Amino acid sequence: MDLQNHPKRWIAVIVFLALAQTAVSALVPRGFTLTLLADTIPFLLMLCATLAFATSIVGSTGRARLFWSLQTTGWGLLLCTQVLWMVYELVLRREVPNPFVGDVLLFLSEVPVLAGLLLQPHVEAHRSEDSFGAVDFMLLLLWWLYLYLFFVIPWQYVVPNEALYGSSYNQLAVIEESVSVIVLGALVYRSSGRWRRFYVFFLGAEVVSCASDYVANRAIDYHIFYPGSWYELPYICGLALFTVVAVAGFKLSPEKLSAPQKNHSFEVARLAMMAVLSLPVMAAWAYLDHSNPPAITRFRILVTLGTMLLMALCVFVKQHRLGKALGRMNQVLEEASVTDPLTGVRNRRFFDATIESDVAQTLRSYADGHDPRTRDLVFYLIDADDFKEVNDQYGHDAGDQLLVEMARRISSAIRHSDVLVRWGGEEFLVVSRYTDRSEAATLAGRVLTAVGERPFILPRTGEALYKTCSIGWAAFPWLQQAADAVGYHEVLSLADRGLLEAKQAGKNRAIGTLPSDRMLAASEIAAAAPSVPPGALPVQTLCTAGPGEPAT
Repeated sequence: MDLQNHPKRWIAVIVFLALAQTAVSALVPRGFTLTLLADTIPFLLMLCATLAFATSIVGSTGRARLFWSLQTTGWGLLLCTQVLWMVYELVLRREVPNPFVGDVLLFLSEVPVLAGLLLQPHVEAHRSEDSFGAVDFMLLLLWWLYLYLFFVIPWQYVVPNEALYGSSYNQLAVIEESVSVIVLGALVYRSSGRWRRFYVFFLGAEVVSCASDYVANRAIDYHIFYPGSWYELPYICGLALFTVVAVAGFKLSPEKLSAPQKNHSFEVARLAMMAVLSLPVMAAWAYLDHSNPPAITRFRILVTLGTMLLMALCVFVKQHRLGKALGRMNQVLEEASVTDPLTGVRNRRFFDATIESDVAQTLRSYADGHDPRTRDLVFYLIDADDFKEVNDQYGHDAGDQLLVEMARRISSAIRHSDVLVRWGGEEFLVVSRYTDRSEAATLAGRVLTAVGERPFILPRTGEALYKTCSIGWAAFPWLQQAADAVGYHEVLSLADRGLLEAKQAGKNRAIGTLPSDRMLAASEIAAAAPSVPPGALPVQTLCTAGPGEPAT
């Protein structure tokens, strides 16, 4: 059974329990039976609230799931406190001592509730948010625990003093609950719709809970509180209202806001850092305050030093994780900076960053006499034929999709060691590394076939469109007997010249540009320098026809 589909049953149960507590307080005389009933009813109300909050965990994701988990954790701690209370009164048959060992759980139960509210679960999480909230939460949890150890525990165990214990606990609890009220007020202001109604219910329940805690704690301090007394009714009402809050949160999902929201994790991180920085101040205050017994001062300083050590460990863990995340992010940014955002292939920035090392590797291979089959560097300039017609007739979206598919087909035709670069517009560059210029025409033919043999399917209309490409290629080094005589820029220009000739020859073909077969004199080799325009170099061309074209 889906518990979220029956909110009226939840309300009926808590109303029945609240009325039962009222009847028990009015009709049952003080004694074991009253204690049994008065302890059992709050336990059942806490159990209802815990289960109601836990019900919302199922089906929720992301920040909302964490919020409901934290609320459930807080109520689980409160439930443990009630169990300890019942053990004293029902099993041991003893009056619950003041100070009470379960007070620390009662105090800490508010921490995950407050942490969940700081998540701002009504706002949909953005991918930009960091994933370090767990460490910040641990810092805040340690800080609240430290405050309890600093202000309350000394009067419970170091120098027992019931009056100072009670006043210290009450003051700290009021501060904690006041922070929750302030946060809830801010959330009411920032939210809208069902979330605002949820936060209003939450704020109302928190205010009633604050008032009931004050009444109960004062009655305990004056030793007039007992289970089932009228002082317990406001507490019962507060417990019932929190189940109403949980029911109001059924099937709530984060809002999708058009305007970017402030990253909540930064707020939590700032609070955590403020908590860390407050410790030296607290230690100095404990040392300089001579109104307390020396044992209290020593205990507070030791607790502060221990907490500083634990918090420093948490900060170290966070910084380590931040360093690793920053490294990953730098890799992502570096990858994005050398990748074409449309086609996903490399861009000209990548070419500029790597070409010098590729050229140097090729020159070393020639100088060392490496295998001729793996020492050349061949540049292929590839241009989509009649691409402007696609943009004019079908729109730029269709043109973009055609370029994406063309890049995919070219990638499938080249080797893993080759690099595909978006050279600009509808033009691509393939840098074929560790290859042999005698095999260059073969790769060009594979690219022509991969691009032109199958139709491109337009995304919106589904229309089949046959498109081809033209290729110009040239090999580096240009002169094998003088590898460093002509730079790679000039070889690229020769590849561009081959591309122009392929276009003029009818398109859908590849034209390779190679040095002339005639023997070059030493003076001609010297003339083939970077300062000489490519047109001055003696060349021959090799044409490879695409699918459906006659070879020339």
